[in-house]
Amino acid sequence: MLQTRDKALGAKPWGQRIDWVKAAPVLYTVGLFAFWELAVILLDTPPTVLPAPSRVFQAIVQYWSPIWKNSLQTLYTTTLGFLIAVVAGLALGLFVGWSKTIYAGLYPLMIGFNAIPKVALVPILVIWFGIGTVPAVLTAFLISFFPIVVNVATGLATIEPETEDVLRALGARKMDIMLKVGIPRSMPYFFGSLKIAITLAFVGSVVSETVASNYGLGNMMSSAQSQFNVPLVFAGLLALAVEGIAMYALMAWVEKRMTGWAHRSTMAQ
Repeated sequence: MLQTRDKALGAKPWGQRIDWVKAAPVLYTVGLFAFWELAVILLDTPPTVLPAPSRVFQAIVQYWSPIWKNSLQTLYTTTLGFLIAVVAGLALGLFVGWSKTIYAGLYPLMIGFNAIPKVALVPILVIWFGIGTVPAVLTAFLISFFPIVVNVATGLATIEPETEDVLRALGARKMDIMLKVGIPRSMPYFFGSLKIAITLAFVGSVVSETVASNYGLGNMMSSAQSQFNVPLVFAGLLALAVEGIAMYALMAWVEKRMTGWAHRSTMAQ
């Protein structure tokens, strides 16, 4: 009876009225936690090895105050280090992409620096700045700096020679080519790199907080691990995941707003 009335009114079936693309993140997340809970129950895994999601959520409620305060600290250090990386990475990327000679000279040095594990730099930062917020900010900066530089420099270095020849024939100078073609061309690379850089910045902050800080989620999880409070460790990981997803979504929104013109493929919709 209801189906006949819906057809008469031209309404779509219930399954077709759901936006499965928008619902997919929620469904997959719920499915992951359900599978995790079921696996822990069936395998009878002790909570000191792998706590069930129900225990993790209990830990979030029980330790809400320290989780909230340390989450804010980690978000602060990550955001500050990331913003410094954005400014410095954009400036250096423009400088590196300005000339093929500069690109050829500095690119190997940047690759060598990026190959150094940033956790190995934390003790040096502690010697220079002491234990606290500064090493965490600098580690977040160092680890998120390279993707921004590389993407901006790549955008500038891949200008078609034909385009440069045409502009030079019309009387354009090097600065005109960079301002009117090079920088606009590199913007999709730049804003796309922000999504990678922000997630790496969280890695840098947590690594430094684990080793050289008295605050932040890294320090909280390290202390919980020493007390065999594994549910609290997973609660900290979950808080990090939420922050990372939120910041990634923000960078994706910024990318879409600033460089929506560059996404022509229907696959991007």
